[in-house]
Amino acid sequence: MATKKKYAVTVLKDRCKECGICIELCPKQVFERGPGEKSEVVRVEDCIGCSLCQYRCPDFAVWVVEEGEKDHGES
Repeated sequence: MATKKKYAVTVLKDRCKECGICIELCPKQVFERGPGEKSEVVRVEDCIGCSLCQYRCPDFAVWVVEEGEKDHGES
């Protein structure tokens, strides 16, 4: 049996403009609206790594990386 890949999902709050696109597109309901209506990652363990949220975010506020890969903020 193959092990399930794990992903880190980050919402950069200073870039998020509360459009909700990531919430609507996520097939696994990884996101919910948090305080101030910004998107929050609430079920990261359900993420399948499709990256629809990252590709469609108009503000480049969402990042999805497989565990063990370099994050967007690393050199």
